[in-house]
Amino acid sequence: MRVKVNEVMTRDVASVNGSTPFKDVAEVLIAHGVSAVPVVDGENHVIGVVSEADLLLKEEFKEQYYREGYQPPLRARLRHRLGQEGGTAREKARGDTAAELMTSPAVTIRPQASVVHAMRLMDEHGVKRLPVVTEDGVLQGVVSRRDVLKVFVRPDADIAKEIMEDVLRRSLWMDASRVRTTVRRGVVTLAGEMDRRSNAHIAARAVMRVNGVVDVVDELKWDEDDTPTWESR
Repeated sequence: MRVKVNEVMTRDVASVNGSTPFKDVAEVLIAHGVSAVPVVDGENHVIGVVSEADLLLKEEFKEQYYREGYQPPLRARLRHRLGQEGGTAREKARGDTAAELMTSPAVTIRPQASVVHAMRLMDEHGVKRLPVVTEDGVLQGVVSRRDVLKVFVRPDADIAKEIMEDVLRRSLWMDASRVRTTVRRGVVTLAGEMDRRSNAHIAARAVMRVNGVVDVVDELKWDEDDTPTWESR
């Protein structure tokens, strides 16, 4: 069973609207202990996201406005040049409302998407939180890195049960009567015997994909080595 976003997301979500002033946005971030908040319209559709980084541009570029010759650090200049046009960063630094500060369009995810998909989106876009929206873009919640970490604190017994019942027997249709599965702190050890070497490899790969599995120790043996010669080398 794949853990879905709506099983781990935070439903009580802080948000702001486009006209929310700069200082109020900062206060929302601090009060709720979050790094970013969705920006919504009057019907609760997500129109963007404003983050700590967006607010900090105000300080980063401030001295330039007073003609004091301030140059942001090289790392910051490279980040702006590679990630977005420098002009966009300067425009955000001049912003006074959430609409002027936000990143738009927002990177969002659906409630029924898998937690794995959420992890990949966060990594791909370099963000820590994703607004969870309906098909029409209405805000349902937020899923954060901390939320997706919940899959790694599943009880070992639940993981073992899923492996034996859902993965080996139902999904892969394998005879698991000779397979022993033990789970300790998320590390799965597969021992015993299977009919074919190829099935043993498939089983180990499938188990690694189970939510909450940290690693797989493959100690499976097999009756028949059906692996092609070129593949076993």
